[in-house]
Amino acid sequence: MRHIISVLMENESGALSRVAGLFSARGYNIESLTVAPTEDASLSRMTLVTQGSNEIVEQITKQLNKLVDVVKLADISDGSHLERELMLIKLRAQGDSTRAEIKRMVDIYRARIIDVSDDTFIVELTGDGEKLNAFIAAVDPTLILETVRSGATGISRGSKSLQV
Repeated sequence: MRHIISVLMENESGALSRVAGLFSARGYNIESLTVAPTEDASLSRMTLVTQGSNEIVEQITKQLNKLVDVVKLADISDGSHLERELMLIKLRAQGDSTRAEIKRMVDIYRARIIDVSDDTFIVELTGDGEKLNAFIAAVDPTLILETVRSGATGISRGSKSLQV
């Protein structure tokens, strides 16, 4: 089962390394990882996505809680939550018909063209992973030059929040 773990941690050097070390030492895989400072400059929020049974994820959360840098954490996939991922995709855009088709796909998926050159478009798309995968599947594979994805980030819905 896929789990999204949100971690509030001290914003200091080496914290990310300790979390990654914990995962690799136990043979757990991190599917995606995002980290950025919060509204409090002394704290960062890490969102990591991993696969595993509830027992494995419980073990992961117990081990993470033992790290000095970790202030608080939650498995947000347990409840109602929102998740988003950012993708930048560079597409070959040569010829009027190809350019028109890409613009149509961009409109359908509510994406944005953020850079245009003589023969390429760079498209920005946000949404859940399924939406981004669907866009990639819908585009002619010969047009895709490069794809960059941020990995999932998420937040719990309602009044539940991860705060100190």
